[in-house]
Amino acid sequence: MAKNSGQSKMKHELGLLDGTMLVAGSMIGSGIFIVSADIIRNVGSSGWLIAIWLLTGFMTLTAALSYGELSGMFPKAGGQYVYLKEAYNKLIAFLYGWSFFAVIQTGTIAAVGVAFSKFTAYLIPAFSEDNILWKLKTGVDVAGQDKFFTISAAQVVSILLIILLTYINTRGVKGGKLIQTTFTLTKLLSLFGLIGFGFLAFKGEIWHTNWTNAWDIHNLGKDGSITSLTLGGALGAIAAAMVGSIFSSDAWNNVTFIAGEMKNPKRDVALSLGLGTLIVTIIYVSANIVYTGVLPLHDIANAEKDRVAVAASHVIFGNVGTYVIAVMIMISTFGCNNGLILSGARVYYTMAKDGLFFKRTGTLNKFAVPQFGLWIQCLVASVLCLSGRYGDLLDMISFVVVIFYVLTIVGIYILRAKYPTAERPYKAVGYPILPAIYILMGITFCILLIIYKPQFTWPGLIIVLIGVPIYYISQRNAKHEDETVTDS
Repeated sequence: MAKNSGQSKMKHELGLLDGTMLVAGSMIGSGIFIVSADIIRNVGSSGWLIAIWLLTGFMTLTAALSYGELSGMFPKAGGQYVYLKEAYNKLIAFLYGWSFFAVIQTGTIAAVGVAFSKFTAYLIPAFSEDNILWKLKTGVDVAGQDKFFTISAAQVVSILLIILLTYINTRGVKGGKLIQTTFTLTKLLSLFGLIGFGFLAFKGEIWHTNWTNAWDIHNLGKDGSITSLTLGGALGAIAAAMVGSIFSSDAWNNVTFIAGEMKNPKRDVALSLGLGTLIVTIIYVSANIVYTGVLPLHDIANAEKDRVAVAASHVIFGNVGTYVIAVMIMISTFGCNNGLILSGARVYYTMAKDGLFFKRTGTLNKFAVPQFGLWIQCLVASVLCLSGRYGDLLDMISFVVVIFYVLTIVGIYILRAKYPTAERPYKAVGYPILPAIYILMGITFCILLIIYKPQFTWPGLIIVLIGVPIYYISQRNAKHEDETVTDS
């Protein structure tokens, strides 16, 4: 890229509404429409279903309100990466950025893209994941069956969506902002409409049955079997159930990544975090109350392909409900992916400025956006779409994400000691009590997963730890380059 073809600084073009829409729009993807099925299978009761969403909402709100202090102290691109670097060191910040690039952001973009294509197939069956466009034999499994690498129409559609949104966001922040605000407002109004009609469609006998013994916790099998749980088993079930709700509530921190493009970042990032997470928490809890008012628990647990919202919408709107929810999810996932794509590249941009990522990622194009970062993010997300393994990757996202959230909130205490006189236009709500409660809850969640659901933990830890040698190799190479320049 020629030196005169780019911009040296990002443009301040985003306001409070844009920030709030980015928070809400990035949080609401496809999770709220499907993960309640798995939550019910884990905890087996309406009371605990709502409790899981309330616990997750409390954690999300607490974390968001705590991040407000950090966003005011460091109102620049990169967000959480910057906070970790300032509180700890470059290594911890890099491990977050590496995990973010390898799985957290790119894996989420892939999963949301495939969710968009799956529900598009309701309207256009040719886009179904069952429509295999190409397959290649890769070997034979232990049972002697041929194994194939396949590419479905759904995967192609998801990749095309990611490419389209990436291209739009390379043309400047205004296009991405317009899409984000428009689609988020549309999906918020649609969700409030679904919830409103859902309350009108409540069935008294279903509500009464579902809320009888609402606090008995047990596993609910797809065959209707009930498995009682010991105290340890119950704690493990709660932690496993929260994997889905935490994933559905994640990405609220994306607004911190674009702080460098906010008109008034010291004020608006913190307000966007609080308003956006509050709106989404209300929607999530209300939607699940609706589920328990129109569907028996067995139907929630056994919804086809876990599509609880589809089953509920069929009850609320009749046969047309399937199409109503398909359009809603298409709108939701389209807007969600735009927010994820828009904000993600800003982290790689800031890492590159610190010498911890590809140098070219630290440049801006003529529209003042990190174009190279957007395209390499697009490439990795597209590969994850093709791999068909994005679902496995997402299983451990919640564990990795909470680890870094805990570290970041601990960083508030560290930074208060390190920079006691620093300007703090906004201070963490309830400090030091509320942040401490989040830290305790986050650590408890991670420990329970390590003990009772290790399959959700060790793959994520491996991905994080792979970043350690990559960091030291990059630092060695950077030092070698500096020495070469000095010698010359």
